[in-house]
Amino acid sequence: MGYGKDVYRAVTEKLNLQRIAAEQDARRRKEEFYTACPRAAEIERLLSHTAVQAAKAVMGSANNSREILTNLKESNLALQKERRDLLACAGLPEDYLKPHYHCAKCEDTGYVDGRVCSCLQELLRKEAYRRLNDSTPLSLCTFDSFSLSYYSDVSDTPDRPSPRTQIGKILAYCRRYAANFSMESPSLLLQGGTGLGKTHLSLSIANEVIEKGFGVVYGSTQNLAAGMEKERFRRDSDDETNQMLLSCDLLILDDLGTEFSTSFVDAAIYNIVNTRLMAKRPTIISTNLSLREMETRYTERFVSRMIGSYVRLYFYGSDVRQQKRMQ
Repeated sequence: MGYGKDVYRAVTEKLNLQRIAAEQDARRRKEEFYTACPRAAEIERLLSHTAVQAAKAVMGSANNSREILTNLKESNLALQKERRDLLACAGLPEDYLKPHYHCAKCEDTGYVDGRVCSCLQELLRKEAYRRLNDSTPLSLCTFDSFSLSYYSDVSDTPDRPSPRTQIGKILAYCRRYAANFSMESPSLLLQGGTGLGKTHLSLSIANEVIEKGFGVVYGSTQNLAAGMEKERFRRDSDDETNQMLLSCDLLILDDLGTEFSTSFVDAAIYNIVNTRLMAKRPTIISTNLSLREMETRYTERFVSRMIGSYVRLYFYGSDVRQQKRMQ
């Protein structure tokens, strides 16, 4: 589950607030019940006293410690039964005085026996989805909403299939990729002109991969590069953007080549691509640049790494966005 620190912070804060609210509500219910039923408050004090006595008996060396513990246990059980009876007489459930946590397994801590609870996994997934949906039309970009009708079924050259056939194959591949996604999945290079569906299919993959519980980071290369550049000159920066891009389960870099080129940005992008390849973390890159243009922009070494390790999906046809605007 590779998510950014901001996602973890938001979810952890939510869990803390849930836990505090549940415990405060339990204290309020307890105070109200004890006011109405003083005997219940007395039982609470007696139970605390028997717990202290039991601890002393365990730590002590008295010969009759076993007998003391047996008597304390019987007393404790009798007091608990009396408390249940008092609750029942008041028409209240047996767990009325206990905190009602959102997750009974981890009691809203996010962890069970040192392992991440399923509730924390779900909250992380939802928070990542929400953030991604805030910055992109994620809910609109699904495989089912991707239409091949905008692509011509007539080939413009005899040596390659029609745009509709080509994009249809890419769509089928992306569906399989998302359905079978794992940390062993290959990285993808979505390459071709503007408005041909690269972003739509990237987000469609993100949709399904997030649903599987993986941590997905999506962003235009321009915005992500700006974030890294900004953090570079901040004294209090912990290099969060760069760490997030390196550690997430799936990174989607949209519109590679639109970012403002500086020696720092170009080196940072190469470092992200190379480090993720070395760590075997999948990356999806979309770009309007040809391989030759990428060599000019990022060096031959950069392109060589991608050609050798990425699955290349080449888009061609007429700009779909223009067709939609005309309609």
